[in-house]
Order: sequence, then C-alpha cells, then structure tokens
Amino acid sequence: MLRRLLIAFGLVEIIVPEPVIEICERIGLRNPAATQRRPLALTGARLEGLLFVWLLVRGREGSTLVTAGLGLAGLALVLVPRPIITLSQHLVYVNTDELELRPWVEPAARLLGVLYLTVSLLSRSTDEGTTTDETHDESDRVSPRPRLRLRSS
Repeated sequence: MLRRLLIAFGLVEIIVPEPVIEICERIGLRNPAATQRRPLALTGARLEGLLFVWLLVRGREGSTLVTAGLGLAGLALVLVPRPIITLSQHLVYVNTDELELRPWVEPAARLLGVLYLTVSLLSRSTDEGTTTDETHDESDRVSPRPRLRLRSS
C-alpha cells in the first residue's frame, strides 16, 4: 500500500511539479510569494518524482548506485539537515538571502530524509512483483521419488 502511495506521489511530481513545490514553499517559508525559482527547479522536482517511481517499480532490478545515493541523501537529511537545506535553496532559488525560513524547516527536512530512506528500503524489497514460483528455490521443489529395485537372491 505504501509503495503504491509513493508511486502515485512520484507520478504527481512528474506530471505537475509546481503545486508540490508551492506546498513545500508554504510549509517552509514565511514569505513564499517572494521566491524567484531558477529555471531548472521544476526539472529537479520531476527528476525526484521519476527517481521515486523508477526505484519503486523496478525494485531490485533498479540501480543499486541510485538506491544507495538516495539512501545517503536521506541519511544526511535526517542527521544534518541544515547544510542540505542551504544547498538545495541555492540550487532552486535565485534570491536565497531574501527568503525567511520557518522554524520547522529542519524537522520537515528530516521527514523528507525519512521519505528518501523509505523509498530506498522499499525499492530493495521484492515482495511485490514476484510470483509464487519465483519465491521458492530449487530445494523446495518436489522431485520424483527414486524407484526401489528389489534384488532377487
């Protein structure tokens, strides 16, 4: 269920990233109307959504490097959110000096880190998409019984 919800979120972020960004701005900024986004801000949001969908749909067949990168980003956001917040602001906005952060930006960034970690962990699980035949290894399969031969003495 959670996997499907995150895939749906990723699809929304791919198709219409602007409302997602605007919600994040209202949550994190005291003056969201003052933002001046860089041209690639929407592309970055779309890439994030694409990454979520790709990892969650492909599972173990996805790139372990990308999964590890998302996991490391999530861990960094959970442990030390402030430098990541500063870096992301400089990547997304032209006027970072004019933006006023709300006090709960760091906890919100930590939650985003938890989201990244969740996506990376869910992408490693193979519960969905496997059939019952794929979940059994060779030792679980029933082999024909050996025939007993009686020797005559």
